[in-house]
Amino acid sequence: MDELIEYDVLIIGGAMVGGSLALGLLDSGLRVAIVDATKAETRLASSAGERAIAISQGSVRLLDRLGLWPSISGRAAAIEKIHISDRGHFGKARLSAEKEGVKALGYVATAHTIEMAIHNRLQKAGVELICPAQLEALEADESGAVITISKGDGRQKLRCRLVVGADGGQSTVRQLNHIEQEVREYHQTVISVVVKPGIDGKQVAYERFTSSGPLAFLPVEGGLYSVVWTMDDADVKAVMALSDEHFLARLQDCFGYKLGKLELAGKRGSFPLCLIRAKEMVAPRALLIGNASHQIHPVGGQGFNLGLRDATQLAELLLEASEEGKDLGDEALLKKYAGLREKDHKAVIEATDGLVRLFSSDFVPLALARNVGLVAMDHLPVTKSAISRFAMGLSGRMPRLQTGGRQS
Repeated sequence: MDELIEYDVLIIGGAMVGGSLALGLLDSGLRVAIVDATKAETRLASSAGERAIAISQGSVRLLDRLGLWPSISGRAAAIEKIHISDRGHFGKARLSAEKEGVKALGYVATAHTIEMAIHNRLQKAGVELICPAQLEALEADESGAVITISKGDGRQKLRCRLVVGADGGQSTVRQLNHIEQEVREYHQTVISVVVKPGIDGKQVAYERFTSSGPLAFLPVEGGLYSVVWTMDDADVKAVMALSDEHFLARLQDCFGYKLGKLELAGKRGSFPLCLIRAKEMVAPRALLIGNASHQIHPVGGQGFNLGLRDATQLAELLLEASEEGKDLGDEALLKKYAGLREKDHKAVIEATDGLVRLFSSDFVPLALARNVGLVAMDHLPVTKSAISRFAMGLSGRMPRLQTGGRQS
C-alpha cells in the first residue's frame, strides 16, 4: 500500500460534469484530482461519444468561462428555432431565437466534441488524473475522508477534505454512502440515429409528441440531424430489427416530410429510459453531482445542462469557502449546496416528467387540453418567452461562473 497522499477535493468520474468541475477549480490553490475508472481515450472512442448533446444558452456562458466554448463552437450546430407539435392533433408552438433577441436558443454538439474539449483543457492545465482506477472504499470522519482505489499496480489510499461523486447513474460514491434512489420506470426506450434531410433544415429543431413518446430532430454539424425517438419497450426490438429501408419508412411516417425525404447517415443505437433520483445529494464529506444525483428523460435536452449547473454551483461554493479559509467538507457547506440545487432539480425533473406523461396519453379531454395549451403558448408572447428562457437555461438563479463573475 502506497503512502497516504493529501488532496483538498477528489472528483470521482472525469467525464463531462466531473471534468467541468475540475476546470472550475483551476487557479484556486486547491489540490484537486480526478479518479476515473475509464481512460479518456477509451471513452472518446466509444459509440456513446456520438450521441447528440443539447447545450443551452446558459451552458454556453458557463463553457465559455471555463475556456471550453471556443473549442466546441466550431463543431456545434445552432438551434435558431424550435417547432413543437402533437402528432395527430392541431396543437403547435414555435420558439424563435430572433424573437428572444439571441443568436441561438441553444446548440447541439456530440458528446465526443465536448469531452475532447474538456480532456484537452485538463491536460493543458495539468490537472492530476488518476486513471484507470476503481473506487473501492470511502471512510469519513470530522477531519476528512479517506478513499481506497484499485489500480493496475495494486491498491492505494488517498485522503481529502471532500469527495465528489460525478460517476454516473451507478455511482460508487452513492452506493458506498448507502444513499438510496427513487426510480420511476417509463417502460420506454430511445432509438438514436443520425439522418440526412432531403431539404435544408435551416437550424430548426423539432420536438414531436407521439402516443408512445417524444420524437426529437436536432440539427448537428454538417447539415445532418440527430434523431432521438422514444417508443414503448414492447415495440423496440421489432423496430431495431427492421431493414434500413423499412426503418426509414416508419420514421418518415411518424415525423412527416418537414425535412423532405430522410436518408440514414449513421448506425442505430438504443437505450432504456427511466427517471432516477438519489434521495440525498450529500453524505459525510461527500456529495453527488450530475447523473450520480439525477437521470432524467431526454425530452427537452436538459440532462447535460442540469449537470453542468451542478458543477458550476459547487465550484462557486468551494471557491468561496476556500477564500474564507473554511473546511470544504463541512456539513453546513454541503447542505447549502443541496439547498441551492434542490429548486433547479425539482423544476427540471417535474417539467420533463410532466411533459412525458401529458403527451403520452390519448385520453381525449387531456389531448384537447394540451393542444389548446400549445396554441395558447404560441400566441402569448409572455408565456412563450418564459418557456424559451427555461429551455435556454436562463431562468432562476445563475451561478457566478455563468453570469460573468470570477474567471476560474
